[in-house]
Amino acid sequence: MKHTPTAVSQIETFALEQELVTGAQSLSLKLTKLQIEQIIEYVKLLHKWSAVYNLTAIKSSEDILVQHIMDCLSIIQPILQRFKSGISILDVGSGAGLPAVMIAIACPEHKVTALDAVAKKVAFIKQASLLLNLPNLSAKHGRVERECNQKYDLIVSRAFSSLNKFVNESMGALVNGGVWMAMKGKLPVEEMTLLPLDVSVFDVTHPKVPGMLSERCLVWMSKGESLGKH
Repeated sequence: MKHTPTAVSQIETFALEQELVTGAQSLSLKLTKLQIEQIIEYVKLLHKWSAVYNLTAIKSSEDILVQHIMDCLSIIQPILQRFKSGISILDVGSGAGLPAVMIAIACPEHKVTALDAVAKKVAFIKQASLLLNLPNLSAKHGRVERECNQKYDLIVSRAFSSLNKFVNESMGALVNGGVWMAMKGKLPVEEMTLLPLDVSVFDVTHPKVPGMLSERCLVWMSKGESLGKH
């Protein structure tokens, strides 16, 4: 019989809020009360939907907070430091909306599009955008190599594919002077050597994710000499 997790209790909700606040502080994030509520509500939604649609292999709300939410929140400050004004962001292979939903919540001035090839995941993101009142978040069902009608300033991925495949398939969706950012575990040295000749890694940052012991890195890439400064 398939196990269905119970709803997140008020006690669990309080504990999640406290852990979120503490984790955000360690990431130098100043979340508003509304943003905290939106993130906790997203955790509950993902916990609930995963019981039926298997959106994530991580089942407990606490593990979702650490393994998904904190991991995605760790990229917010690097994005804010690099982009000083509102930009368009594409999250390729967004899955259940990670990191797209966290970017949309923490960076309301940015317009975020989540793209995934699995219809049920896109439906979940659309529902989350509606319930969390995130007008800056949209979701599309499709493949990135066909997403060329619109151009984006920043294209991100989290465990989507190799760096080479990521940049090659999304090349047509990047504006001139735009930037790619790939969320990785250990530094993907071999993948970096296989990038197209006209794509270069101009920065690598190593965020410390609260509650996670495993290594994380962000690989920033651009075409030519662009440093992605806005």
